[in-house]
Amino acid sequence: MGEVVATLKIMPESPDVDLEALKAAIQAAMPAEAEFHKIEEEPIAFGLVALNLIFIIEDGEGGTESTEEAMAQLADVASVEITDTRRLM
Repeated sequence: MGEVVATLKIMPESPDVDLEALKAAIQAAMPAEAEFHKIEEEPIAFGLVALNLIFIIEDGEGGTESTEEAMAQLADVASVEITDTRRLM
């Protein structure tokens, strides 16, 4: 099997969330099977900024589920959603 690069949009609960602390918590919560690549900020509206977590994982059944579940459990996270997956060549 190959590898997949996935993007997970993490929406904070409010514009008041400390994004730097949330970024550190995201990196600490990464499951062992997922390889952290980077986090990009995406302005949404009214001061709310989503974080796009880009990570690499083995291509297989349920590949991104453990990462989605780990991020959804973090404090100050309202929602998580996979927005992109691409096979690495």
